[in-house]
Amino acid sequence: MTRQLTAIIEREDNGYVALCPEVDVASQGDTVDEARSNLKDALKFFFDSSKVGPK
Repeated sequence: MTRQLTAIIEREDNGYVALCPEVDVASQGDTVDEARSNLKDALKFFFDSSKVGPK
């Protein structure tokens, strides 16, 4: 299943913070690309761990 979500990426101090406001998941990285990639990983973990029932 493909999801389309918003990613807000802002510079903060010496790095970047990435936020997905639809599900209130955030991550960070040293570069925009790293913050985006880390947010994708965090979202995957969020959706995988929210599944109900046996795997």
